[in-house]
Amino acid sequence: MPSTPTAADATASAGPDEPTLVRVERFEDPELAHVVEIVLDRPEAMNAVSTAMARAITAATARVAADESVRCVVLTSSHAKAFCVGADLKERNGFSDAELMEQRPLARAAYTGVLDLPVPAIAAVDGFALGGGFELALSCDLVVAGEGAVVGLPEVSVGVIPGGGGTQLLVRRVGWSRAARAIFTAARLPAREALELGAVDEVVAAGTARDRALELARTIAANSPVGLRNAKRAMRLGSDVGLEAGLEIEDGCWRATAFSGDRREGVAAFAEKRRPVWPGR
Repeated sequence: MPSTPTAADATASAGPDEPTLVRVERFEDPELAHVVEIVLDRPEAMNAVSTAMARAITAATARVAADESVRCVVLTSSHAKAFCVGADLKERNGFSDAELMEQRPLARAAYTGVLDLPVPAIAAVDGFALGGGFELALSCDLVVAGEGAVVGLPEVSVGVIPGGGGTQLLVRRVGWSRAARAIFTAARLPAREALELGAVDEVVAAGTARDRALELARTIAANSPVGLRNAKRAMRLGSDVGLEAGLEIEDGCWRATAFSGDRREGVAAFAEKRRPVWPGR
């Protein structure tokens, strides 16, 4: 499957005088034309989330979220042995309490940027995804892990708690008691154990998580962009409310889709036995 990014890749830097820490890439393959790859690219630190890295993630996700041509996002790493090892503890070790508080909203915005992507997002995890790194993956809708991947939320072992959404997202994925055991024991879970737990969705051969994620993204991106965005919106908004309220949310998202050009094109294409050409509105 062709998965080579275009030569003119967009980049998201941490600042005007700082190196590129996150890359935003598009593809020449027409079937991946509506897929964006967000690449964590701080390999010398195994993608540890420093203040600058947090800013770069926030900038990249904001840019992607604003692009209405995007139908699916794949979150990957440029480091073969690590997706992301979490917060940059070397940087934080030098922080005063005031500096740590000052950094908090910047760090939070990075994880929220991934979580709030309006289109389906897939994390491709090979190697270590620990602490904030696993929280970035959990902020995606699907997590594909390579056979050698190790994931976990070990924050209590260094005197903090998962603060990038982990206490909330893992519970919603796997249930209270399973999440409690993983978080309270600071466990590092091999890919197969994480799959059994429900913390990841699929395990593939080591080194192929990105390829599999792009394969899934290709399938997703063939579908209606209006439908994809509204389906994700209905699922996210309805996941933590009662059934009656959830059905009302679903109805609103249905109405936003049912009278769109995508719905008209989808029905026409089905009747005419052809592939739809989505207007995306």
